[in-house]
Amino acid sequence: MITFSDRQLKIPKMSRPVYLVTAGQSKFDRAMPYKRTEELCIDALAMAARLIDKTPAELKKYIHTCYYGHFADHFGDQLLGEAVIHDRLGLDPLGNVGVKTGGATGGSTLWEAAKAVASGYSDCVLAMGWERMDEVPTDEGNNYISCAADKDWETPLGHIYTGYYAVMAQKYWQVFGKQEESFRRTLAEISVKHHGYARFNPFAQAPMKISVEDVLQSPVVAYPLRALDCCLMSVGAACAIVCDEQTALELTKGTANKPLRIWVTAGSHTLRPACRRDMAIPLLPNESADQYKDLGQRFPGGERYPGFTGFLAARMAAYYAYNMVGIQDPSEDLDVIELHDAFTISDVQTYEDVGIRPYGYGRDYVESGDCYHTNPKTGQPGKLPSNLSGGLIGCMHAVGATGIMQVFEIALQLWNRWAELHGDPALWEAFGRVKPDDWTDLQVKGAKRAMAISHAGVGSHVTATILMDPDCLLKADA
Repeated sequence: MITFSDRQLKIPKMSRPVYLVTAGQSKFDRAMPYKRTEELCIDALAMAARLIDKTPAELKKYIHTCYYGHFADHFGDQLLGEAVIHDRLGLDPLGNVGVKTGGATGGSTLWEAAKAVASGYSDCVLAMGWERMDEVPTDEGNNYISCAADKDWETPLGHIYTGYYAVMAQKYWQVFGKQEESFRRTLAEISVKHHGYARFNPFAQAPMKISVEDVLQSPVVAYPLRALDCCLMSVGAACAIVCDEQTALELTKGTANKPLRIWVTAGSHTLRPACRRDMAIPLLPNESADQYKDLGQRFPGGERYPGFTGFLAARMAAYYAYNMVGIQDPSEDLDVIELHDAFTISDVQTYEDVGIRPYGYGRDYVESGDCYHTNPKTGQPGKLPSNLSGGLIGCMHAVGATGIMQVFEIALQLWNRWAELHGDPALWEAFGRVKPDDWTDLQVKGAKRAMAISHAGVGSHVTATILMDPDCLLKADA
């Protein structure tokens, strides 16, 4: 059994506070042949500027360093795509770096941007992510994506990511779902929820009013995962601006955006899941050793950690983040979250990895109604609403942009601007989408703290981004 040294468990420190001042994104869709990638990135930056009452030219005067994330050069047939985007945004000759960590690329791009400010190297940094997944056929695109796994070992599972997650879904269903049909229906409820929330999001690609039966009757991709259990393939861009305190206050003076404190942490794990050695579970602040001492007795077959049912990388990112910012219990200390729901099963796995529920009990987060904006069982606000954007299943998965989209969404919640953008008739019209007659405001009232999880592969890289109203910190800066 492997263990961590004190040095490895040491909590990261930032030399100075970092603030998120604004963010923006483009429309997301399966295909946008009428719009170049550069234009989508310009759309995202222009929105970020508008949210703080600036023109793009005014905002660009503050930017000192740029980080760009896009997952696959293959999609756009363009190596060094970050140089193309940087040029088209008019940001030469500023320094810039491209970031690639698979599905976690957006979160990793923010991680680098935040560190550049925290270190003192830059006072204002742009994090921009995008993906162009419409220039190749769907099967070819899935082939490219599946290459972000150990090709010697995972490829025989079908060379499609759904195949990789199907193995984990089967194991989780057997061990923690105890092979109950009710567990499979709980997975379907996640799809219904996320496609349903996408109906109220003008940016979203796949709004659907569907039922559990619709999910269970959709085509099997890799058993037990069906088409409506799976994330989208998308085109789009998203960006964020992070700054030091003085620059943040200057940029947001007189605007509706209050600078938000931002922390980004990261974890990793072996690309090949079979190489993940048995180890003690690193405990989060709301957990105890006794909690898991009889895990294998309660759930036979679940005693090996991390096995195929958990993501150590997510747990490590959460471990660092919670201890940095003072979170004792995410269900109590956070108001809204965005999780990386690449598949309905990965959503459940992440509930446990980040401590929303103990290992083996992730399904309760859904079945209790805590994950909804409005708890369908009680009619009261959900305890910790998740993926109100529609997530990767309902909104988008333009891979390099995804982690930044998630942060855009939770930031709007903390700025109390969710309805302002998502309910704007002009935005629906500009995107060529029809605002539904039953459009619902999903603003979480009084939201002050939020988290987004950005996840890669079968858990090889994960970042955790925490946003907080600076007047509602859980502990003072060290």
